[in-house]
Amino acid sequence: MKIVTSAEMREIDRVTSERFGIASLTLMEKAGSAVAEFALSFCPAAKTFSVVCGKGNNGGDGFVAARKLHEAGREVRLLLLADPAELRGDAATKFARLPTKSAAPPFAVFKGWGEPKSAQAVFACDVLIDAILGSGFRPPVSGAYAEAIAKINSASAPVIAVDIPSGADVDVMGEQTGAVARADAIVTFTAPRPAHIFGNLSSGPTVIAPIGSPDEAIQSSLNLNVITPREIAPLIVPRPRDSNKGMYGHVLVVGGSLGKTGAAAMAGFSALRAGAGLATVAAPQSVLWVIAGYHPELMTEPLEETAAGTIASHALKGFEQIAEQKTLLAIGPGISRHPETSEFVREVVRQSKTSIVLDADGVNAFEGRAGELNGRGRTLVLTPHPGEMARLTGLSTPAIQRDRINVARSFAREHELILVLKGDRTVVARPDGEVWVNATGNPGMATGGTGDILTGIVAGMLAQNPKREFEAVLAAVYLHGLAGDIARERLGEHSLVATDLVKTLPEAFSRVRSEAAGKWVRIGN
Repeated sequence: MKIVTSAEMREIDRVTSERFGIASLTLMEKAGSAVAEFALSFCPAAKTFSVVCGKGNNGGDGFVAARKLHEAGREVRLLLLADPAELRGDAATKFARLPTKSAAPPFAVFKGWGEPKSAQAVFACDVLIDAILGSGFRPPVSGAYAEAIAKINSASAPVIAVDIPSGADVDVMGEQTGAVARADAIVTFTAPRPAHIFGNLSSGPTVIAPIGSPDEAIQSSLNLNVITPREIAPLIVPRPRDSNKGMYGHVLVVGGSLGKTGAAAMAGFSALRAGAGLATVAAPQSVLWVIAGYHPELMTEPLEETAAGTIASHALKGFEQIAEQKTLLAIGPGISRHPETSEFVREVVRQSKTSIVLDADGVNAFEGRAGELNGRGRTLVLTPHPGEMARLTGLSTPAIQRDRINVARSFAREHELILVLKGDRTVVARPDGEVWVNATGNPGMATGGTGDILTGIVAGMLAQNPKREFEAVLAAVYLHGLAGDIARERLGEHSLVATDLVKTLPEAFSRVRSEAAGKWVRIGN
């Protein structure tokens, strides 16, 4: 799904109305209706809803939501932070359609702070809906709007923001400045803006509701997208009845060393759990029995080793035969930074025509030698964390973190590969410079081994989808984060360990299928 700027969103609305004939009043009606529908599903037991509205189109969406909530049998209190005479255009039209005071259930309209008890009445509710300021706003906020934001932030009721929490700048990718309303959920429309993805503006979900703009009207100059279930669901459809393991690829994990056998085993088993037909782990001969003992489903192959229990450079002699007829190589989990092992890794990457996923110390083998990495003529996927990316590029880790999107985009272009830069909002860049951002995952996944699980899932998805390699990587990244989110639901962040993701991956597959069929796109919790 494309990420657009606020200016592009205005143009999308204009084109939708002028070129495709969908009136702006209709767009507002659908937007407000979506807010009301979500509010009722998000807080089904709530009886009293308060809607705080500004005088612009965001307030107009709030007027519609208030009317729809009332029609659904809920008591509604609406606070308009302006004189009704100041309303213009569509917002004025929607305000005129509000129920009268004699309506049942009760529907009350408060105008500004003129009535002494208005604030107390409005903010003493089950659910607050913030419809003060939308995408067109630029900070700072002041006056009655600032006062309303302060009262929202001190209220105890859950808050649902219409389009964006009031006071936020939708085009900002980092931390907001000035007064910003808190939000427990956000309902926005058509396409997300940067702050929806990068701003951490809500403690709960951000829902993107379609309101009628056709795909042709949604244009973006950012070359930036967010991964959603709709993009990846086609890769996890039911299998044919006459399936066999040979149809779903054979992953060869190359890794493991003395003291680091678990990484290779986790990657291999994760590839199987992601759907690969077969998985083999090639590792130093002395530790092979340990890896074989983790999972009976894994096959193993011995490699010549160094005195330190790592893969030796002369293991190349027999490796070509081991790698023969494998669909994909996953190199790096637990492989170590031994100089001979790093030499082995570089030679395999240089010589192999097979698709490769390179992770961990497989990436570190190219420290100071990034020029040797090129994916031309094959699929090459790198999955570094910021520290590994820093070693690979020669930049500092803070420099990587300050400019994650451009660093990933530039590296993917220069080296003609797919780059998965891990972290909060993992970035996936393809060789043509297009970038996708992942919004699944949580801090509980900051624990040893989750990267090895990701390597296995990426390998497993690629093995099954060799002709749809980029979509397979997007699917793997999304599913990995979602499996982590499901594990957090069950175990909390502090107790989560890497293998929990393997256990929750089947439910992640199920949720993707279910959410892809839904009417809204949901980002976050």
